[in-house]
Amino acid sequence: MNNKFVFSLKASLVLILLVIAAGATVRVTGSGMGCPDWPKCFGYLIPPTEKSQLKWKTEFFYNTNEVIIINESLRVAKSNFKSNKNYNSSNWAPYLKHDYSVFNVYHTWIEFINRLIGAIAGVVTLSMFFFSLSYWKKNKIVVFGSLIVLLGMGFQAWLGKEVVDSNLLPLKITIHMLMALIILALLVWLLNITTYNLINLKKNKKIIYITITAFCLTLIQIFSGTQVRQFIDLQMNQYPNQYELWLKFAPIKFYFHRSFSILVFATHLFLWLEFKKNTFIPFSLKIIISLIGLEIFTGVLMYYLDFPITTQPIHLFLATLIFSAQLHLLFQLTLTNKYK
Repeated sequence: MNNKFVFSLKASLVLILLVIAAGATVRVTGSGMGCPDWPKCFGYLIPPTEKSQLKWKTEFFYNTNEVIIINESLRVAKSNFKSNKNYNSSNWAPYLKHDYSVFNVYHTWIEFINRLIGAIAGVVTLSMFFFSLSYWKKNKIVVFGSLIVLLGMGFQAWLGKEVVDSNLLPLKITIHMLMALIILALLVWLLNITTYNLINLKKNKKIIYITITAFCLTLIQIFSGTQVRQFIDLQMNQYPNQYELWLKFAPIKFYFHRSFSILVFATHLFLWLEFKKNTFIPFSLKIIISLIGLEIFTGVLMYYLDFPITTQPIHLFLATLIFSAQLHLLFQLTLTNKYK
């Protein structure tokens, strides 16, 4: 049973990373409102592939909450019924969450895939909680940690609904992203306390302090990145497809985010040197430094090449991987075998 728990834990970790990558793709492609309702998509479990499916039809059986687009607005079926030859407005209620009513099959299916991965992640975290019950006698904290992850996934789903209902309010998108990082952090912690792949450097407090400092600097960098992203979102709406204008009036927080990356990179190089003195460099640190280098490179590409479409989701995904790898290293250095 413990092996099943570890497998489901690792699967949850991978799926959450995929959800974050899918979410970044949704944002950069402008697909966030591809499904204007939640949890269904235009009232369907599997979304439409043609706009004709969303037009009102005569002699057609409609299900409760099924959606049509009429007069450039969404209408929701009040109950199950069969339409007549003429449109009857009494069978339909206006969709009141927002006034977005555009159907774009490309955007719809990108958003649907994002939701599908999220749903699969939810099912896997539920199985993880079930398998965690095998730890109840030996280590109750694993069970409680798994329960918090499961509840966090439920809260995250609700946040996803709020993002759609708000028509992609930038602040709610940021909160949605931060919640994903919290869930990711909990999963990394659970992985470390159940696999015990620890680094025994308890006498070298300096390395631990530098690692904590590096992690805190990365958190600052991630937070400033969310602020830059909110600014870019506003610029995207104001100047659609005019990429060269997105950073023309960039605020000071953009330049802070750009310059702060140098400090983050330098701190990790310093950490590398400290580990080298101990003749041991963790694999996770090698990964972190490589990822930071790639992160800076994608940032340079976005700035000088006017935001190539693939660079933005890659930039965010790399930040997520850095965050996860740093937490893993930090837990390796600071956790003890008390959870064993």
